[in-house]
Amino acid sequence: MDHRRLGRTGLNVSAIGFGAFKIGRNEKVKYAQSYPLPTEEEAARLLNRVLDLGITLIDTAPAYGLSEERIGRALAHRRKEFTLSTKVGETFEDGRSHYDFSAEAVRASIERSQHRLRTDVLDLVFIHSDGRDMEIQRETDCVKTLQTLRERGLIRAIGFSGKTVEGAMHALDWADALMIEYHMKDQSHAPVIEAVQQREIGVIIKKGLASGTLAAGRDATRQAIRFVTDTPGVSSLVIGGLNEDHLRENIAAASG
Repeated sequence: MDHRRLGRTGLNVSAIGFGAFKIGRNEKVKYAQSYPLPTEEEAARLLNRVLDLGITLIDTAPAYGLSEERIGRALAHRRKEFTLSTKVGETFEDGRSHYDFSAEAVRASIERSQHRLRTDVLDLVFIHSDGRDMEIQRETDCVKTLQTLRERGLIRAIGFSGKTVEGAMHALDWADALMIEYHMKDQSHAPVIEAVQQREIGVIIKKGLASGTLAAGRDATRQAIRFVTDTPGVSSLVIGGLNEDHLRENIAAASG
């Protein structure tokens, strides 16, 4: 599979990344169809197959339920084989999301993620915005705290996973990478993708299949994937899933 440079981070990532939401959480989801949570054994088998298939970017978050812990247990022995992306700002407890972007919460979140993922260094950490993109960046200590943790060597690269074009544009001043929504039905972030190329900022696309709401069928999925991965400036498209056959098809689509 094609591997691409993630901006100026020094990291290389596969054109298709694995979104690890579904291995850890199936409550309050935005997917078109419900799904059972995989067992520990099923999750471990899937994660190892992800790496075997050539995917070298795994994206998770504290808000993804059991995801971080399962990745740590299943892949700690293969840690050097992939780029690990997680987030700060959002947790999911008692059936709902909780947000805290304070310096204390960010430091505690990083420590928990390191413990759960069984790693001393996190490759990439995004701010997990709740939609208040500008307020989080301007009025909290979240960015400054991540910068300090990067300087201390606990994080290799930092970034912003937001909701708005304005928020993404503002993050260009400090982020090493951005995670943005971009697909055939919503191209509002196209100006952001164009802007990052001049600043060597990595771009990871989330919801490239519109959370499963794009037209069904293998050809339609292939078209949707190629629309994203063929866009200049895009480093990787993160796609979640629990089906190995679908993973193979996604990789084949991105490979042409």
